[in-house]
Amino acid sequence: MSTPSCQHRRFRRLSLISLAAASTLWALPAAQALAADVYPSKPVKLIVPFAAGGSTDIVARVIAEGMRSTLGQPVIVDNKGGAGGLIGSEAIAQAAADGYTIGMATVSTATINPLLYKRAIKLEGKLLPVANLVTMPSVYMAHPKMGVNNFNDFLAKIKAQPGSYSAGVPGLGTLGHLMVASFNETMKTQIQIVPYRGNGPALNDALAGMVQIMTDQLPSAMPQIKGGKLVPVVVASHGRSPDLPNVPTFKELGYEELNELGISWFGLVVPSGTPAAIVKQLQEAAVKAAHLPEVQKHLKNLGATSTETPPAQFPAQIAAELKRNKALLDKAGVKPE
Repeated sequence: MSTPSCQHRRFRRLSLISLAAASTLWALPAAQALAADVYPSKPVKLIVPFAAGGSTDIVARVIAEGMRSTLGQPVIVDNKGGAGGLIGSEAIAQAAADGYTIGMATVSTATINPLLYKRAIKLEGKLLPVANLVTMPSVYMAHPKMGVNNFNDFLAKIKAQPGSYSAGVPGLGTLGHLMVASFNETMKTQIQIVPYRGNGPALNDALAGMVQIMTDQLPSAMPQIKGGKLVPVVVASHGRSPDLPNVPTFKELGYEELNELGISWFGLVVPSGTPAAIVKQLQEAAVKAAHLPEVQKHLKNLGATSTETPPAQFPAQIAAELKRNKALLDKAGVKPE
């Protein structure tokens, strides 16, 4: 038979065990909450709204590799091309706003599509700009049969024969279309604009001489230039390209607006509602990644550079370019579809 003192000792032991168990149970949710607050705790998906192999995809993969070290987790590129970047942009906007799905934005997706497609207008307010990371120059090229080797000769020839030369563009309302239309307006020329269903078909006809003029981003244009198939006459860039040291920029020729219009950029966006602390962390990681020596080397090989635009100015930049592009589309008579 147990004595009162034995019963007391047994009760005390049971009480201590229960208290320890309860403490453990209370500690579990706290530990789980703490773990949930650590960002990032798993790989991050980077949606690219264009197919693999294009300029946006190449830049995204370079940045993603840099962010692996600056963010501390793998950044996995997920290509969702189609509808001129709309499908991928919608996927970014519809993702959970937790920082684990981020996306690439471009001049086209952020400052042209919302003016060109009614479907893109629905994305207004659903994508939060994080940082403008990379800029890439464009180049104006002529077919060798035009017989020009520099900008002055190029301009003189198209002015001397108004309407005799045509330019292939990758669709109505695209950046290529706006560049040629703005060139015509600024230079008082009459280059005929021929829209194609994409850059590939336009380039094919430019190489065949079916159209005599073509604009393109410099990296994708360089193989044609180096092969002597197209002749560069002017670039839209912050400075002369090391690969084309004899080709002037619009800026040095005194056409600042044409220069700015032709410079493509690639930035980072997230779904609206993403916590501010996570946005800030992504900003810092992405900007730092864009300036890593190995990333800088890759960008240079692409003919691109990391931008110096502060992340805080990115939303204002998009707003200003939307205003500019709306005016250009209105002048070109292009309406949303």
